[in-house]
Amino acid sequence: MAVVEHTPDYPPKTPPPPKRPISPPRPETSLAGTPRARMQVRNRRAANWSLEAAPWSAKKACAHVLERLHEWGYRETDAAAAGLTELLVRTAVADGGRRVSVHLADQNRQALIVALSHRPGLAAADTAVLPKLTSLGAVSCGTDTADDGRRLWAVLDL
Repeated sequence: MAVVEHTPDYPPKTPPPPKRPISPPRPETSLAGTPRARMQVRNRRAANWSLEAAPWSAKKACAHVLERLHEWGYRETDAAAAGLTELLVRTAVADGGRRVSVHLADQNRQALIVALSHRPGLAAADTAVLPKLTSLGAVSCGTDTADDGRRLWAVLDL
């Protein structure tokens, strides 16, 4: 008797096609190509607040900053700290973003006050605010602009 090969009477099982096409690799999103590094405050007392970008935000930021400076034992420069904070926040609000964040840190009887506008797509940094900051008592100040918005800062002797 001859051996007959058995042929299946059904087609072989094939894997189902993918439900969606394979996506290309994600783009690189590291900060290596950005013009400025992220702000880092280390080894000192610090506080920050996120506020709505509204006309009243400057007064609220002043109240937050003065309250925290009082908690830290600094009461001598209330007028200068309030003036600097108000100008920094008003300038950041004028950029037209949805929110503004305020950062405060102290070290060696100096306070760093920073306002971030969080509005992408701004033109080059505006330096017209710098003389106003120094006239209000800032020992050092600066501004820069990146893809994530404008950063304004001032250092105040306490």
